Amino acid sequence: MAYYYLVSQLPNISAGESKANLPLNTVQFREVASRFISPKEKTVLEGLSLVPPLELSSTGSKFLDVWYEKERNLRCALAQIRAQKMKKDSFPLPAGCTADIISAARTAVGMDSPLSAEQFLYEYRLRLLDDLRPLDAFSIDAVYAYGLRLMLVERMRKFEVENGKTSYHEIYDTILSNE
Repeated sequence: MAYYYLVSQLPNISAGESKANLPLNTVQFREVASRFISPKEKTVLEGLSLVPPLELSSTGSKFLDVWYEKERNLRCALAQIRAQKMKKDSFPLPAGCTADIISAARTAVGMDSPLSAEQFLYEYRLRLLDDLRPLDAFSIDAVYAYGLRLMLVERMRKFEVENGKTSYHEIYDTILSNE
């Protein structure tokens, strides 16, 4: 089924827009989309998240299944590399963890600032989303891809340098006072 009316109503989301210019948020997106999709698709849309399920299972969308698998593999690679860096035990990577995912995780973990690492991972995820995006721009998978992109942009806009520095110093001071 084609979703011409829905997709044509969705505003373009630019990753580089200022914080005030985001044309709609995730709640508004879900509200608009729910008018045009089936109840089954609405259930999938309501469950759409940047955090993949711990146990991969079929969502009913091949696009989402691949996205969640790659995101889960990225998170596992990040966890393993961070554990190794701290000389802690780590678990084996999932079978589908590719060299580009491991490379992205290593690059992010090796960055000096957490904000730089988050920005790098954000750009990596946007590229991955673009690579996985369905060719049919009017499919339900395109709607899901739009939702994920919107969530990624919203998430990155929450990061503020001053708040991060304050939080970092509070955590650091707490750690030092506990030693």
